[in-house]
Amino acid sequence: MRACKREFDGTVDAALECLSNAGNRLTFGLTAMLIAALVCLNFSQAVWAGNKPPGEGTGATAFAQLGELLPTPSNVRTAQGAPGPEYWQQRADYRINVRIDDDKQRIDGDVAITYHNRSPYALNYLWVQLDQNRYRPDSDDVLTGRAPNFEEFPYGKLADLLNRRDFDGGVTLKSVTDAQGNTLNHTVVKTMMRIDLPQALASGDSYTLKVAWQHNIIDAIASRSRGGYEFFEKDGNYIYEIAQWYPRMAAFTDVEGWQNKQFLGRGEFTLELGDYEVHITVPADHIVAATGELQNADDVLSSTQRQRFNDAATASKPVFIVTPDEAKANQKDDTSAENTWIYKAKNVRDFAFASSRKFIWDAWGRDVGGRQVMAMSYYPVEAEPLWSQYSTHSIVHTIDVYSRYTFDYPYPVAISVNGPIGGMEYPMISFNKPRPYEDGTYWDLRQDPKDKTWERSKYGLISVIIHEVGHNYFPMIVNSDERQWTWMDEGLNTFLQFLAEQEWEENYPSRRGEPQDIVEYMVSEHKVPIMTNSESLLQFGSNAYAKPATALNILRESILGRELFDFAFREYAQRWRFKRPSPADFFRTMEDASGIDLDWFWRGWFYGTNHVDVAINKVTQYQLDTLNPDIDKAQLRADDEDEVETLSKQRNKNNEYRVERFPELKDFYNDFDEFSVTPYDYAKYQETIEGLKDKERALLESDHFFYVVDFQNIGGLTTPLPLRLSYANGKEELLRIPAEIWRYNNENVSKLLILDEELAGIAFDPYLETADADVSNNEFPRTIQKSRFQLFKQQEEKNHILRAQEGE
Repeated sequence: MRACKREFDGTVDAALECLSNAGNRLTFGLTAMLIAALVCLNFSQAVWAGNKPPGEGTGATAFAQLGELLPTPSNVRTAQGAPGPEYWQQRADYRINVRIDDDKQRIDGDVAITYHNRSPYALNYLWVQLDQNRYRPDSDDVLTGRAPNFEEFPYGKLADLLNRRDFDGGVTLKSVTDAQGNTLNHTVVKTMMRIDLPQALASGDSYTLKVAWQHNIIDAIASRSRGGYEFFEKDGNYIYEIAQWYPRMAAFTDVEGWQNKQFLGRGEFTLELGDYEVHITVPADHIVAATGELQNADDVLSSTQRQRFNDAATASKPVFIVTPDEAKANQKDDTSAENTWIYKAKNVRDFAFASSRKFIWDAWGRDVGGRQVMAMSYYPVEAEPLWSQYSTHSIVHTIDVYSRYTFDYPYPVAISVNGPIGGMEYPMISFNKPRPYEDGTYWDLRQDPKDKTWERSKYGLISVIIHEVGHNYFPMIVNSDERQWTWMDEGLNTFLQFLAEQEWEENYPSRRGEPQDIVEYMVSEHKVPIMTNSESLLQFGSNAYAKPATALNILRESILGRELFDFAFREYAQRWRFKRPSPADFFRTMEDASGIDLDWFWRGWFYGTNHVDVAINKVTQYQLDTLNPDIDKAQLRADDEDEVETLSKQRNKNNEYRVERFPELKDFYNDFDEFSVTPYDYAKYQETIEGLKDKERALLESDHFFYVVDFQNIGGLTTPLPLRLSYANGKEELLRIPAEIWRYNNENVSKLLILDEELAGIAFDPYLETADADVSNNEFPRTIQKSRFQLFKQQEEKNHILRAQEGE
């Protein structure tokens, strides 16, 4: 390679031009030019990235602040992401009487709701949710359902459609009155009901209304639902898991006013906190699990069961309150007698319960922040042996881990119930489906999310319990709007689920959380941003669960680091416990508490659909010339000898050259050795050295290695650059370059590395922490990518004649 001979004019542009023309060697006639060239290299990410000055590349967009996308801060919600001095939220208290008709699978109930207007506004009417109207044949959920894919149309889907068509669903209102029994004007609007008040409810006042109603309970095995019953044909019994079952106050907030999005089945719930007293009447041989604490144990439990419950509070492992043998005996007969179980729950946003004569019941007391929490599981004998071994342990493990990352679990109980519902969460109680096969065997875990054997697996059970119990933190306590933003509870909860799973055992097979597991979704078609309303999400599980969970894992491991992230995440949870955060509150709190501007991260991961794919396109080594002609010209000679001899030159060696036949054509330059040292070179060197200061001479004696690494952002999503540097001496070093290196241009960037050792190779994302979609371009020099394939033998189908001959 030839050195640069250009006379510098002292500018960065001139140094850059010289450096580019010089190829792989740097020749500096003057030390000032050496410094200019080094400055040029240090600015390489700004100048070389597509030759676009700052502000003209895509980096200006990628790193733009989110100001225009976020609501303006106020005294209600501050710029820090915290509740302000004028923050307010409504409250609703409930007193409910409900009866399950075990013959007709129907609910009859009445509720007294006391609504507290803590907003600064007077309200002329109140909105109540009638979620069971989703099952009416004329509901929006039914009428807006899209046609299925008939090329892949399972039996269960057809059974669901037919059952929904025939099911007599929806709420039958018996009365809507005030506290004195006077009828209130009301209007049912699909899954909502407006109640017109006799006079406006002033700020700071409360109002009590009463509703009596009934509705049929849906078969949750035949139709996918969030609550319903499971019928066991072999013994004629039912498990009831009852949710979204009573008239619930719609949310009225400073962000949306009245919540007015209809319940279509996917977007879950936004609810007000309050206190509940619920009287549940069921057959006398039923066991009832519910939100809250049982108030009349003496009336509904035997003395033996009460003693076992007390023993469980201080036990070292789960204790049976109802044993498997007792549950088997209990399910053999039914009764016409009834019991009423009374539960109270404070400061919860909802109430759910389960009831059956088939339940085994175990419990285990746990100290959480100096308070006792009873972890309890309810399940039929069909759930054994998985449930007695893993359910209550999973509850306790969830509370232990989640409390460490957020706040101490504040409720007195945490419950997991096995029944027809695959996985649903409510305050203090969750419904979880995984169950072994009839012979008691089960899988470990099938990784394919389309493979329903997760419902028959050990890790499927543990994971779903962690997830659903974890929902007590998000959104039951950190009370986000599920109807609008699924990711605010599902995504954050899935992230904590991943942390809890990884603390269960080494190499726990988590399905979501690891960056490499989200790649298939990130490069897929038909995506929408995470910041999309729940009802409009595509690829729902990947979008609202896996992607935000993975994003937070990357934020924790690769951007903020565990200490900063954990502090900020805990601050968010504690700021908004028993309050109602918005996405902006989360984004702002994470920045406020970490001290790091993350707008580029939220913009890319939450508002965009790009993916990570960074390529190392080129690595160039630059070597500093000493200006000593003996050394530098010897190196130039070696470089020249190392140049590849082209094919033409190889084949032309036997040519009869004209200058050999006519020697008179040769002149001085034919025999001139450009790499020999001349007196002129010595004189020039001496002149240069004498003009340098001692510090400048020391620069020439530097033995550092200079490398320029060219990165290309193919996927478009901004990412840090975790690098592994492999040296010629066999050593390795990890280097983390922050994402801000892309701030001038988000497409291409060049980075100068000044190293003490010679590089042998460099790799981007060596530990799979960025969700990079194409690892084949992550290393330089490139490595061969390994894979495997299988052979399949083609089989010819029998023709119709052969089938007839063989009687088929």
